[in-house]
Amino acid sequence: MNNTDLLRYSRQIMLPQIDIEGQQILTNITILLVGLGGLGSISSIYLASSGIGHLIIADFDKVELSNLQRQIVHNTNDIDKYKVDSAKDKILKINPNVKVTTIKDLNQKNIDYWIDKSDIVLDGTDNFDTRFQINTACVKNKTPLVSAAVIRFEGQLSVFKGYKQDLPCYQCLYQPINDRQENCSTSGVMAPVVGMIGSLQALQAIKVILKLDEQLAGKLMLIDALDLTFRKVKISKNKTCEICKK
Repeated sequence: MNNTDLLRYSRQIMLPQIDIEGQQILTNITILLVGLGGLGSISSIYLASSGIGHLIIADFDKVELSNLQRQIVHNTNDIDKYKVDSAKDKILKINPNVKVTTIKDLNQKNIDYWIDKSDIVLDGTDNFDTRFQINTACVKNKTPLVSAAVIRFEGQLSVFKGYKQDLPCYQCLYQPINDRQENCSTSGVMAPVVGMIGSLQALQAIKVILKLDEQLAGKLMLIDALDLTFRKVKISKNKTCEICKK
């Protein structure tokens, strides 16, 4: 770590929980971030500015005008660009030291390859089919999964380590239901709520990497932004789960 790095990350290095050793750990970490929408916009910016060494960002979609209300890594000039290309441009302007790999075709055939290359995965997608695929691959590759969701004024956040004998995976909490497709496009969302949950998702990823305090493994945090309440509920491992049962 050179003098420029020490200056860039000086406010984090001052924290006794981080210090130079912790900052060096972040610099050596690879994170796969799936979804460069609202949640991914926020988490990618904070992970890059915090000094994560390698961000692999995956999204097949292009920027649309309706995205800009909450997907703040993109701007008006980015409309019709691929989201990963738009996000990469902003990430490198914030921190040119971050290595950024873009993926436009993350799918069942290559998801294991990319998760195997990652130390941790952040899921910021908005459909259950993709979330189940990510969870399955994370369990298979024994990779921590930081999962977040947001709709209307509500948000959820958890860390899944279903590859461990006593901890649940995402599918222990949610089971496939064919008609469950509620998302921001159908139900709406308040922009600052997305920012709040995305920031918490990035924070939780860093805490997992550095093994800091409450990591939310086996717990689900529920956030209601209308009355500003936060509560945590315990998630138990489903012994009959087809994904993570031993």
